[in-house]
Amino acid sequence: MSSNLPWQIKIAAKIVLSRIPAGYDFWRRARIFRHGDMDDPAYALSVFQRHFSRVGPLAKEPGFTALELGPGDTLFSAMIAKAHGAAMTFLVDVGPFAIPGIEPYRQMAKALEEKGLSLPGHRQWQSLDDVLACCQARYLTRGLESLQCVPDGSVDFIWSQAVLEHIRLGQFWETMRQVRRVLSPQGVCSHRVDLQDHLGGGLNNLRFPEKFWEARWMARSGFYTNRIRFSRMLDLFQQAGFFVEVVGAQRWDALPLPRTKMAREFRDLPEQDLRVSGFDVLLTPA
Repeated sequence: MSSNLPWQIKIAAKIVLSRIPAGYDFWRRARIFRHGDMDDPAYALSVFQRHFSRVGPLAKEPGFTALELGPGDTLFSAMIAKAHGAAMTFLVDVGPFAIPGIEPYRQMAKALEEKGLSLPGHRQWQSLDDVLACCQARYLTRGLESLQCVPDGSVDFIWSQAVLEHIRLGQFWETMRQVRRVLSPQGVCSHRVDLQDHLGGGLNNLRFPEKFWEARWMARSGFYTNRIRFSRMLDLFQQAGFFVEVVGAQRWDALPLPRTKMAREFRDLPEQDLRVSGFDVLLTPA
């Protein structure tokens, strides 16, 4: 959907379109509902390597176990992790959004080869099951329920790219508790969090009271974010049992939305908190 449309039109259009009984693949192809750009091999590789470069050597020794929250529209992350030495990868999402055709995965394998990273046997792939088997990966598509099935202390490297802000408000604490549970003693999490409104890069999502914004029909309309602000999210990480290291944060020069237009629960928050538009964070076991 065009980024030039006013936020009001985007909300109205997505609410209407989300009720049309068409599958996700249709909307993805129409570029109306998409889960990021993880169908682009170069982008997927750059995202993984950016997060992977931040973690210490113990979390990425050959044979490490990886987990991505929200892999999006492909299984590229499992391929990339395998090519970087992962013994096993969990891909956890809230639905089976991965492109089913095999050709994009062959393109990803070719892109890896061009970087000197190989996946033996990829030329024989005929299905997504072949991709998963080759990469020793599990694609889990029941969100928090799937995360709860990952064994305790079994994962060395966990990452997400603009995903944490989309976890339902009522599930965020339990999700982080489960992430802490599955992380190994030497493990590291690397997360990129986007605190913009996903409607135009501002704070228009803060206009609405919680009861309205958290309604089930709103959350399923393709623009939901949990609206947890910067300091509160850091507090929740700590409460879940993590040491927290913010490795970068971006801020607006001034509030993109006047306080008078915000819902009451946001009006009194500190300005330095509201002005954070996104950040990168490392989490390690406390």
